[in-house]
Order: sequence, then structure tokens, then C-alpha cells
Amino acid sequence: MFAIHVESLGDLSIIECKGRIIRSDSVFRLRDVVREQTANTIALDLSEVEAIGGGGLGILAFLERWARENNIHLKLYSPSKPVLEGLVQNRSIHNFEIVSFHEMMGILAQSDGHYDLAA
Repeated sequence: MFAIHVESLGDLSIIECKGRIIRSDSVFRLRDVVREQTANTIALDLSEVEAIGGGGLGILAFLERWARENNIHLKLYSPSKPVLEGLVQNRSIHNFEIVSFHEMMGILAQSDGHYDLAA
């Protein structure tokens, strides 16, 4: 099972992913949801991804390249252990900006004045 939830806050879209990104339907769904966003910054919350396959890793690489070509800041927020291991094995971890909780709180505070958070 794979679930996606999108939260738009000013010029920031947070895409929360839960479950397994291993089948083509979940891979294409993630691609489509990310590409539908109009924000300049997209944060993929991968903290609750239980498993990721080759297709999932491939789509992350595709999205990183797509974001760069479209002047969009793509950030991976708190990737789970399976995601991190896959990125390391795939030798693509250095292509991504991985943000911590405190960095994400700073991004949230900057994206919308209504979300003034103490980081």
C-alpha cells in the first residue's frame, strides 16, 4: 500500500509518502503528484516509506533532474532507512538535498508568515 498527502503552504509543497514505493502504480503516482505542484520548493517527506524498489529510486532521480531543469528546489525530508540505503547503493545520494527536522522548520517559517515556528 502506498499513500500520498500534499500540503501547500505559500511557495512550499510538502508531499508526505507512506508505505512502499515498489510497484509501477506507486512510482507513477509519485511522479504525477510531484509534477502537478506549482511551488518553487517541494519537500518529499519520506520518513514513513517502508520499502523502495529500483523504480522508486529511478523516479527520485528523474524528479531531481526534472526539478533542477525547472528551477524547483526539491528536498528530501527525513528519508527512512530503506530510502537512504537505496540511495547509497544507487550512488545517487549526493544528488539530493536531504533536510533535517530543524531545517524543515526553518523552511516552513520562511514559506509562509502564518507559520512562524521556533526552530
